[in-house]
Amino acid sequence: MQRVLVMGSSGSGKSTFARRLSALTGIPTVSIDALFWKPGWVESDKDEFTRRMTAAARKPRWIMDGNYTKSGAGELRRELSDTIIWFDLPRSTCMLGILGRIAASYGQVRPEMAEGCPEKIDLEFFRYVWTYRRQQRPKLIEYFEGLRADQSLVCFTNRGQAEDYLNNLALQQNRASIH
Repeated sequence: MQRVLVMGSSGSGKSTFARRLSALTGIPTVSIDALFWKPGWVESDKDEFTRRMTAAARKPRWIMDGNYTKSGAGELRRELSDTIIWFDLPRSTCMLGILGRIAASYGQVRPEMAEGCPEKIDLEFFRYVWTYRRQQRPKLIEYFEGLRADQSLVCFTNRGQAEDYLNNLALQQNRASIH
């Protein structure tokens, strides 16, 4: 595991998972949101974003947190990744996740966001998460159809599975360090 995509709905826990996976493996994280957004929640120009993502994807090791499959070198990231972690969680879990995130960090810039993009209440974003399973999930499934046999797809349908994955990885690393 050297190049890992962590994908799924906002509020699913993918950013937290990516940070924890990075802490366990030493593989650096790349937040796609931090590359996309400019201060004040201004979107990057498509070409500029693609250049940033291409440069990040060409590095030898990364854990990339975010989707953006059609833009920002989406095909290149899929081609170069060896592992894809997919948070395929229910709408209710993701909605509660973003509400909890807003409550905990309103007005602050989260670690995975670009400078100048503080947490806020955004009805358009709520609508995006609410409709994610119907509108975005099919696009991810189509994206995953392009994976090769040598790439791993790990799917979590609840947060407990993600926690178990990290715990098992930590246990394997502890065993390896003893031997």
